[in-house]
Amino acid sequence: MVKGSKSGKTAKARGTKSGGNPRNATNNAGAIKQPNTGTVPFELQQRCLNIFRDALGPDEQDAKTVQEVKGHLYNRNFGTAFGNPEYLKVYASRWSPSRALGYLQIFNDVQKHFDVAADESESLSIKPRNIVCLGGGAGAELVALAGWLSQSVSEVEEQKLDVKLLDIASWESVVSCLERRIVIPPELSKYASAAAKEANKAMLAEECIKVESQQQDILQWHEANLKSAVGGADLVTLMFTLNELYSTNLAATQQLLARLTDCMQLGSHLLVVDSPGSYSTVSINGAEKKYPMQWLLDYTLLGSGQKKGKDDGAKWAKVESDESRWFRLSQDLKYPIELENMRFQMHLYRRAKETAEE
Repeated sequence: MVKGSKSGKTAKARGTKSGGNPRNATNNAGAIKQPNTGTVPFELQQRCLNIFRDALGPDEQDAKTVQEVKGHLYNRNFGTAFGNPEYLKVYASRWSPSRALGYLQIFNDVQKHFDVAADESESLSIKPRNIVCLGGGAGAELVALAGWLSQSVSEVEEQKLDVKLLDIASWESVVSCLERRIVIPPELSKYASAAAKEANKAMLAEECIKVESQQQDILQWHEANLKSAVGGADLVTLMFTLNELYSTNLAATQQLLARLTDCMQLGSHLLVVDSPGSYSTVSINGAEKKYPMQWLLDYTLLGSGQKKGKDDGAKWAKVESDESRWFRLSQDLKYPIELENMRFQMHLYRRAKETAEE
């Protein structure tokens, strides 16, 4: 990825074993790998990084604070790590930029499934309009979605996103700073040419994106509020969130997934991205055992973990899945501080009509 300085110097990539703490639709639980649909343009990747740079002002002097945040995350002191406004700003400037670029690539890769859903619903829109990001307060999802939408230049007037970011921490200040940088033109040097000034545009027009950031413990979510939030969503995301939820309260997390199944509309999608090789301990039929996060997810959405009526079958179709994938940043990208490559697992599900079991 990129390691930089205040001058924005090109930096060296560094990988981590995870994303950090710190072709047909099918309901098969097996991995369904699909080829990437194309790399996100370099210029767009750099612009996304510039949004974080201009909004949050990352600095190498933040290194001490970064280490403090890392320590709290390692010790699972999430209340401390995400309870300090300065920690939130540093966290978002350090870990969200590379994740935003990784998420942007993922959105590009799975775009074909959203196109199919739009065709089937005879909608003029080719991208989800209403998107709910669970655990998405730190801004990576927001910038990724803005970059994703900005690529549809010819249709941008029709493409309007309503994005809800729900997180247990209070990220409103960070989100507000990022949103502002998305909808205003980048700052130019006073020596910029007239042509450069004329071409200088915001990533998105203000009317193209509506953003709501809400502090919410989604494991304690009242069902009526959950339905209000996700009932009309075209896409719900759980990005580097699900395994933390499993670690916090496995039973409550399974219940959350069951409620999402009940509340989400037919044809909508659930996108789960997390660290590969994540395991949780669970007792099933009296036997306690560690299971991969992916297995638990499929058990709940596709298998016998669903509550079924007499004539009910699977309520989700698994349309794309990858147990381990890398997103590597170009060494030519520039950012004031060092970022890291992201390794992840990805699973995309579509809410489907119940089919009678044979």
